[in-house]
Amino acid sequence: MAARIFVFGSYIADMMMRTPRLPRRGETIFAGPFQIGPGGKGSNQAVAARRAGADVLFATRLGDDELGRAARRMFEAEGIDARFAVFDRDGVATGAALIMVEEGSAENMITVAIGPCAHFTDAEVDAAVAAARGSDIAVFQLETNLPATLRAIRAMRDAGTRTLLNPAPVQELPDDIFPAIDFLTPNETEAAALTGIATADEAGVRAAAAALRAKGCGTVIVTLGAKGVYVASAGFTGMVPAAPGIVPVDTTGAGDSFAGCFACAIAEGMDLVAALRFANAGAGLSTTRIGTAPAMATRAEIEARLESWR
Repeated sequence: MAARIFVFGSYIADMMMRTPRLPRRGETIFAGPFQIGPGGKGSNQAVAARRAGADVLFATRLGDDELGRAARRMFEAEGIDARFAVFDRDGVATGAALIMVEEGSAENMITVAIGPCAHFTDAEVDAAVAAARGSDIAVFQLETNLPATLRAIRAMRDAGTRTLLNPAPVQELPDDIFPAIDFLTPNETEAAALTGIATADEAGVRAAAAALRAKGCGTVIVTLGAKGVYVASAGFTGMVPAAPGIVPVDTTGAGDSFAGCFACAIAEGMDLVAALRFANAGAGLSTTRIGTAPAMATRAEIEARLESWR
């Protein structure tokens, strides 16, 4: 039986162009071809988990417009249960992200308007959570109105479901939410923002991870791009390297791929280090393709990468 994962979060339409370099303030530069595709941290993580092998129930909010209807078609094509992908009836357009990706380095610059995802109601949260009871793990981000996300995290934890929070886009969180988080997956910038500890070097990353564990998180996983991840948990502390042999062309969705693949692996019962290797392989593969959700790796691709990594 496949792992059961509940994802609560955003759907955002990605509007992307590739540039020879990222522009400076006030500067206009020419870019490569423009494309629109599915994105949003919640949706990306749902797609990553589904392609990695999990059954996924996804709760989000969409505009009652063509971008929102395209999202519904994408969920159906991916095999994601999106009965709680509700249409906003107040005329709010589907969320959108403007993304520039620098050719060569694959670094990016992003602005996001989350649209309807800023307006989850308590009733919508409660309905989705009720349907998600019994899931193996619940996955969250911060690309929705914060009170709704905190309500959903607490409800799933109270129901006995393990929780994973990818704290992005980073914002201040109440201290009492950290003990409700089993897995926290910030990057180094987010870890610094959550703790006030500089993470420019390994010592800073270690200190920030320890501080987040001291707040009550079960396991803290600081994602470090091409270096891999640093983990602080009760049973294991240290680095797990990135998958070797990866040549990135677009790093935009790598953190989302990591979260979705890791959730799938943990939900299947893999031990922590094996799950991290699985997630690192999925995240690395996602950077070898253009886009976010369309770039997520399949289970077969991840397993082939792991086989070559032995």
